[in-house]
Amino acid sequence: MKFYEIYDYQGIGYQKLFHHQNWRVAILNYIDELDMDKLAYVEAHSLTDEVFVLLEGECHLFFVEVKDGIPGEVACLPMKKNVIYKIPMGIYHTHTLSKDAHLLIIEEENTSYENSPRVYMTEELRQKLIKSLEDSKQ
Repeated sequence: MKFYEIYDYQGIGYQKLFHHQNWRVAILNYIDELDMDKLAYVEAHSLTDEVFVLLEGECHLFFVEVKDGIPGEVACLPMKKNVIYKIPMGIYHTHTLSKDAHLLIIEEENTSYENSPRVYMTEELRQKLIKSLEDSKQ
């Protein structure tokens, strides 16, 4: 009889571990595309909330107000370990990770590029993210 299953991922980037019914559980480890100078976009999920739990390292969540496809106000939230952060559907966000970071992600299984609109990074938006990061450290 099998009483439990164990899932682990120590590789680079995002890895789905399993799904149950409509939900998917994944791990996101450091990947260089999540360095501040390499962030390519912010995105929102149209069909699902998303849950993040920082297990190790550091993660900064960035939230961007988007109106008519144009980014506006930006906020940065340094995550605390073992705290659940739920991002409601429709909220534009991105994140940066430290090299030792491990982030648990829970979202609906059908979350995809097709239902997650993106706003691509401009230098102006990147500077707003950097400023919000600096402000969050004060």
